[in-house]
Amino acid sequence: MIRHVVLFKFKPGVDWNDPRAVEAERSTAQVGGEVPELRAWRHGRNVSPREIAYDFLAEGLLDDMEAVDRYIVHPFHQESVRLWREISDWVVVDVED
Repeated sequence: MIRHVVLFKFKPGVDWNDPRAVEAERSTAQVGGEVPELRAWRHGRNVSPREIAYDFLAEGLLDDMEAVDRYIVHPFHQESVRLWREISDWVVVDVED
């Protein structure tokens, strides 16, 4: 199994009052139900006030790296990526679980 973790950091001037952030969050919430390769899906807003903290997490569990590759190119996932790209930078890690 592969645990796919993405942490999003808003670009300057963007926060949860921005409707684009709310739309990106809404889209991410739906990814788990739209991408069949995902065995588990969770997401959430950061609650830590620490300066080094990221703003949002998305995390999926997939069978293997081939499933990750299919997930990455899935049209619904790509639409969510487009929304986040507008408002944030992010880091990704894929680890064996």
